[in-house]
Amino acid sequence: MSNSQFFTLHSSLFTTILLCIILCGCKSNKPVTEDESSLCGPTFCEDSAYVFCAEQCQFGPRAMNSDAHEQCAEWIINKFKGYGCTVVTQKANLRGWDGTMLASTNIIASINPDIKERYLLCAHWDSRPWADNDIDEKNHHTPVMAANDGASGVAVMLEIARIIGDSIGIDFVCFDAEDYGSPQWSDNHDEKSWALGSQYFAQQYVNGTSAIKGPWQGAILLDMVGGQGAHFYQEGLSVRYASQTVTDVWQAANTAGYGSLFIHEISGTITDDHKPLNEAGIPTIDIIPYYPDCEQSSFGPTWHTVNDDMQHIDKTTLKAVGQTLIQYFCSQN
Repeated sequence: MSNSQFFTLHSSLFTTILLCIILCGCKSNKPVTEDESSLCGPTFCEDSAYVFCAEQCQFGPRAMNSDAHEQCAEWIINKFKGYGCTVVTQKANLRGWDGTMLASTNIIASINPDIKERYLLCAHWDSRPWADNDIDEKNHHTPVMAANDGASGVAVMLEIARIIGDSIGIDFVCFDAEDYGSPQWSDNHDEKSWALGSQYFAQQYVNGTSAIKGPWQGAILLDMVGGQGAHFYQEGLSVRYASQTVTDVWQAANTAGYGSLFIHEISGTITDDHKPLNEAGIPTIDIIPYYPDCEQSSFGPTWHTVNDDMQHIDKTTLKAVGQTLIQYFCSQN
């Protein structure tokens, strides 16, 4: 499918005006909580995050080696720079499951780089080249728009970069080549074909050649944090490697008024970008939804389907995750 089937490649004047209106209107928003005296930090604006998500989707599917992929990378870099971040890129040619060489770019943006005590916040920004979990087999070779599985995590990070202020140091990492893992219709099912960008980042970290060195007070991965009906259980590898961060983040969700979405139960272990980080000695948790009653996928009904679009993004979910993270960062300092 061509990019023109979805959105134009450039933001319209209407979108720019809408964003200005949204950002002004969000200043008075306030999360609901039973203990308002424990709240800290700025208000996360879900409308702003929603626009950031939509703007990524305007490029079309951001599959590896595509023009949309390169255009979106430049957009992400400029957005982080616009919010005062120091940005570096980590480029590599990575081999996909089918032998394709993937021009990969990890985007590393540091806000308040002079602060020594720092946090690591990550998400992948590439999109799935194939809707291989779609109900309709005719769509199995169709690129995914990835409004949730890709754009939502970056959108939350951008909104945090916009509002966090000058007292907290965060290293944002947008991992590339996460979703080029072997498709269901192939005969090659290799777990290591997933999360290629974070594997490369972890390798550079272990070798001492990464642009950011750590250590971090807490490391968090965001994946699919904008879906309708999402609930976030405590993922197995997160509990194994970074149990204190899990405890602190889920407590922050309770304090911020979103405990009903952050479930105090452990789900299964997941192959995601946090796996190579943990194996490299960076204790990292994964905030990722779990749908125990969804027949199509435990990741939700739009996962790796053509329905992963803006119509299925929920501002309430974006708000819950974003405000929880703000509460976590600010309560730790």
